[in-house]
Formats: sequence, C-alpha cells, structure tokens
Amino acid sequence: MKDLLVDEVEGVEYIESLPARQGIASDLAIVERILRNRRVFFAEIRDEIGLRDKIVSMLVASFVFLGLYGGVMGAAHSVPQVLSSAVKLPLLFVVTLFICAPSLYFFNILFGSRQSILQNIALMLTAMTTTSVLLVSLAPVTLFFLSTTSGYQFFKLLNVAIFGIAGSMGLVFLKQGFEHSVDADNAEGRGARRMLFVLWMILYAFVGTQMAWTLRPFMGAPDEPFRIVRQVGGNFYSNVLDSIVSFLGGL
Repeated sequence: MKDLLVDEVEGVEYIESLPARQGIASDLAIVERILRNRRVFFAEIRDEIGLRDKIVSMLVASFVFLGLYGGVMGAAHSVPQVLSSAVKLPLLFVVTLFICAPSLYFFNILFGSRQSILQNIALMLTAMTTTSVLLVSLAPVTLFFLSTTSGYQFFKLLNVAIFGIAGSMGLVFLKQGFEHSVDADNAEGRGARRMLFVLWMILYAFVGTQMAWTLRPFMGAPDEPFRIVRQVGGNFYSNVLDSIVSFLGGL
C-alpha cells in the first residue's frame, strides 16, 4: 500500500504519495523529488517515513550519476581510464561521506540534536545525490571542452571548478535539510550546531580533496600510461596551484 504524507509548509498543505522502491528507475526518480519537493522530502526524513528506501535509492542514484561523470572525466585519456574513473568517483564520495558522518552525528548529539543515525545519513545522502545529478547535468559542458581543446591543465581546472560548484550546491541542500528536519523546532544548542556545521563543511572539503588526491588519476595525464592509482606524494592544493601557473603561462 502507499503511504500518504500530509505536511504543512508556510501555510500550504502538501500530500505526497510514497511508492515503494520498484527498481533502478524509481531510484533515479528520487532526484526529481528532492529537487522539486525538498521541503516535503525533508519532512519525510523528519517523520522517519521510508528512510531505508530513501537511503538505498539515493545511494543507487548517486552511484549511477557519479559513475557517468567519472567516465566522462576518464574519456580524456583512454578506455581503461574511463572504466577506472567510473568506479573510483562514486567510491570517492561514499568513502568521504562515511569518514565524516560520525563526527557530525555525535557532535550534533552533544549539542542537543535529536536526530537518529539514519536521519543523519539520509540528509547527507541528499547532499551527495544533489551533487551527483548536478555533475551529470554539467557533463555536456565537460564533453564540449574535451572535444574542442587539448589543454590538459585547462581541462583539469575546469573539472575542479565544476566539482566546486556542484559540491557547494550539495552542501546548501544539506544545510536546508538540517534546518527543516528533526531539529527545526529544537532551540537547544542551535547556535552551536550551526557553527559546528560550518566547521564540518570545511572538514568534509579537506577530507574529500585528500581522498581525491589519494585515488587519482581520474583524468590521466596524456604523457603518462594508464594507472589505477598513482604513488602518494604532494597534495591536491599545490597541484591545482601548479596547474593554474602552467595554464596562465601557456596563454
């Protein structure tokens, strides 16, 4: 049977039908529900409606969309790189999420949060799913520049910018989720939780970039053979700075 959610947001009554998972098509369709009806979606997380199905659907959707964009990145090098990046990009996001999730959950509890661990994970996956679909939406732009320019440094910086934009929008969704879910009417420690969330976003960004550096390459330098991973050395930020200097020097 289908459950019916009745939720009131800013004086408007919403009735949302909640079908059970019906396969990958319904998993991918969860993206539209998040983007079109985010207040209702967050209300469902608040009321713990279909949390497990939501988590599974968001994981499936994120893996598919991130895999597609990873393949686009790898197309700059070779077919093996396409396959490798299609696997590594979803792995990057999932591992980063589960490294950072416990810190946000337990520190939120310390400052008065009433969220369960499943609610916390569902909200974080909302951010990851949003980021993944935005990356896919920008894939045609990436393919356009891939087919019209041969500049490796430019292509690398383009992807850094795209990930920055998509990741920032995902964190905006996550912030909205925390504001409109379980703790929306919980004043205890609210200021501390907001400050904590800002610090957590910085931690999340650092862990994500370091994980990306560890799992590199995702594009593959044109003058180097295919490798699944490279030796650990240097860091993400110095490499991006070197790419900027190299790109500007070639203008």
